[in-house]
Amino acid sequence: MTTIDVVARLAYLGAATCFVLGLHLMNSPATARRGNRLSAGGMLLAVAATAGLLADSTAATPTALWVLAAGVAVGAAAGLYGARRAPTTSMPQLVSIFNAAGGGAAALIGLHEVLRATAGSLPVRVATPAALDIVIGAVTLSGSLIASGKLHGVITGRPLVFPGVRAVNAGLGLAIAAAGGYVATGHTGLPVVLVLSVAALAFGVTMVLPIGGADMPVVISLLNAFTGTAVAMAGFVIGNTGLIIAGALVGASGTILTKLMADAMNRSIMNIVVGGFGAADSDGSVVAAKASVRELSVDDAAIQLAYASRVVIVPGYGLAAAQAQHSVNELATMLQSRGVDVTYAIHPVAGRMPGHMNVLLAEANVPYDQMRDMDEANPDFARTDVVLVVGANDIVNPAARRAGTAISGMPILDVDRATSVIVIKRSMGYGYAGIDNELYTDPKTGMLFSDAKVGLTALTSAVKTLVG
Repeated sequence: MTTIDVVARLAYLGAATCFVLGLHLMNSPATARRGNRLSAGGMLLAVAATAGLLADSTAATPTALWVLAAGVAVGAAAGLYGARRAPTTSMPQLVSIFNAAGGGAAALIGLHEVLRATAGSLPVRVATPAALDIVIGAVTLSGSLIASGKLHGVITGRPLVFPGVRAVNAGLGLAIAAAGGYVATGHTGLPVVLVLSVAALAFGVTMVLPIGGADMPVVISLLNAFTGTAVAMAGFVIGNTGLIIAGALVGASGTILTKLMADAMNRSIMNIVVGGFGAADSDGSVVAAKASVRELSVDDAAIQLAYASRVVIVPGYGLAAAQAQHSVNELATMLQSRGVDVTYAIHPVAGRMPGHMNVLLAEANVPYDQMRDMDEANPDFARTDVVLVVGANDIVNPAARRAGTAISGMPILDVDRATSVIVIKRSMGYGYAGIDNELYTDPKTGMLFSDAKVGLTALTSAVKTLVG
């Protein structure tokens, strides 16, 4: 073993340590930024170690090194540009694009190893992970692109179910199993690899299209786990320890997060993948249609907030879309200056990806100890004077407690148990589940129809006038 090999192995060990510690720090909003930086540092170390190994190998021709340098430069520039230009509300789409890039890159590694081998010359210990790499990576690539399109509005967020989709998926699954099994036993050849790749890409599309927007947070986590698994398989194919460790960690953490997100919606992962969730439910709509809505003025809402003892703010995607995180913090600070106890109740699937609301509020310098998760917040709603719901819909819908609705059984924030509820929302439009929200017609609920940022700014001014 050469000195370069020893140094590279030690570097991979150091990178793995950074990844594990980084994931641990990401468990808390207060330490998440440090965890992200530590993980990024570990990845930089792993890339440097791999570059050193490549430079020391017999394949390190000047052309190969220039191609490597160009790839690193282009990839780094694209990542930096995307991260800086994408607003926080578009972060889920960006994550989906990164998932697609990771899965596609991993699949290309497997394709390269299979296609460059002569017939029957690929060992099973390489052929098996290569076949898995191609399948998982291709599914991730196409599935993530469809998910990003749904999130960005390029593709409708409603479930797209066409006749015979289950039969098509079954056929694609059989084609993947047959072609994948053939490759996994060491057989190579362009026709079978082409069948495997095209079937996997098609399956990614037909798997994600029938899934509604309400399930996108779970789908993002699932595809992230797929990306990690594909990367780990690529590591086994080329014998790279760094890829194996990084991919395994991403795959494991993504799988755990997917399970937690599915539990938060009281749905199984299989039920989500089968799709179809997001169509309007007649039962919930009928209930809402028979009731009336009480509309509030800004001054009426300001009076309730200014003279409350305890206020809980529930952020939703409407707050994110309006970029109103600074406005809500300004209102909360104003209320706290009057001695009002203000906290934030955050549902696990608020927004479009796990932690979306936490990141937005942290960006506005909301203290971490004021952010409370669903299990911590729910017992206190009955002792809360006013709940201010900003752009949230399905996660506060009491219809989840009744059978026969699209969100039946989904854990929600029990805001309807507070003394009074104020909802800031642009209209009576549906959430991702496609059903009316029974909270809006509750007699204790007042609707303040407004863009989140405009409404919060008006409320802050009205409270200031009241106490000023």
